[in-house]
Amino acid sequence: MTTGPADAPAGPPNRSWTDLAGWLVLAAAGLAVTALAVHVGAKLGTASAPFLGRYRLQATPLSLLAPLVAAGVLAAGSAGWLERLRWGPLVLVGWLAGLAWALALAVTDGAGGLTRSLSDPTTYGSDVAAVDDHPMHYLATYVRDAQTHSFAARGHPPGAVLLLWALGRLGVHSQLAQGILLTALGTLTIPAVLYCVADVCGRATARLYLPVLVLAPYAVWVSVSVDGVEAALGAVAVVAGVRASGHGRRGWAAAGWSIACGVLLGIAGMVGYAVVWLGLSVVLLYFARRRPFLNVGTGIGAVIVVVVVNAMGFDWLAGLAAARSDFTTRIEPHRSALWWSLISLATLILACGPALYASARKIRNTPAWPFLVGSAIAVLFSVVAGLERGGAEAAWLPFFPWLTVAAVAPESQGGDPPPAPWPLVVGGAVTALVIEALLATPW
Repeated sequence: MTTGPADAPAGPPNRSWTDLAGWLVLAAAGLAVTALAVHVGAKLGTASAPFLGRYRLQATPLSLLAPLVAAGVLAAGSAGWLERLRWGPLVLVGWLAGLAWALALAVTDGAGGLTRSLSDPTTYGSDVAAVDDHPMHYLATYVRDAQTHSFAARGHPPGAVLLLWALGRLGVHSQLAQGILLTALGTLTIPAVLYCVADVCGRATARLYLPVLVLAPYAVWVSVSVDGVEAALGAVAVVAGVRASGHGRRGWAAAGWSIACGVLLGIAGMVGYAVVWLGLSVVLLYFARRRPFLNVGTGIGAVIVVVVVNAMGFDWLAGLAAARSDFTTRIEPHRSALWWSLISLATLILACGPALYASARKIRNTPAWPFLVGSAIAVLFSVVAGLERGGAEAAWLPFFPWLTVAAVAPESQGGDPPPAPWPLVVGGAVTALVIEALLATPW
């Protein structure tokens, strides 16, 4: 007796629609809490809670670009191209598609979206002139002169300003060129995360995860963003950690990669203080792979960067203390810790999109859990400590891609991969389009 199609075993269930519905409930609850905070006159310090910026409805002919990019990714997926492409070209296509998505979102309200944040006096671009021809002097006096920096620079190490200064020294003077280059660097997070997911979970899972990464809502804040570069540096550091602990890699090769991981984390930590929390994900990965001694190499690598930069004049811990002091005087008294602890979670839900709900539900089913757990601890710590009072959409950018890695995990441990989560991808893309159409961000 032959077995017909009707007798074929059923594949794993597709719960994407259920996950989308669950996310919509959480998103609605978060927005309701935000609306309540605004209604009761809570101290929020922004006109566009749960984000920083201001609201306006903006649409131009360029607004059509982002929907066209999203439609192209969805069409490629439905035609099976993402399954048939060889791995190397697929990763390249993923990065280019993510870059196109981020740039298209940036120009939703006009071509100025690619340059506006670089000319804003509250952001890093206004600090570049202070570097002049003396970057070493700038490093040495960075903490002492903290109050003279832009609002953005006060909460960050000097790496962000020095990056823009270096672009100018390399001949990239046009703000448009700088904006495109920053976006290209920021979207390198996509191939870095794909590599890690492929190594830990397999390439089949990484292929499923690619459209989730490419059309993520948080791409709104990757566009023309030094924070996006910070996220990319952190992701590349995790890549080195994955390489260090890879199957069959022992001895000096593993030690070298572990030190490289620490060095890259240290460099990322010179652009933003929060990104160093990704080191926790690396620690968890080393223990999960039974390679705990690699933590020694990664720790040494990070210390090397701190010592070298300290010798050049910048004390990282003193810079962190200065950023904390600025927070306690300029932000803390004017923004409610209680309300922002809730509103920041609403920001997280919206910025990560529906994939976050599916990822949280299936966290136990993925070998990539160290990435998710490490990032979740970083986020929860900043909430509980009352450190996140607006701007989480940028401050948590290094963690967003890792928080959704379980969205394509099996429904049960060791089970078959689920169907492609297209409802989650579409939901994330629509979320990004709505945010970009309604929100004018300060960066």
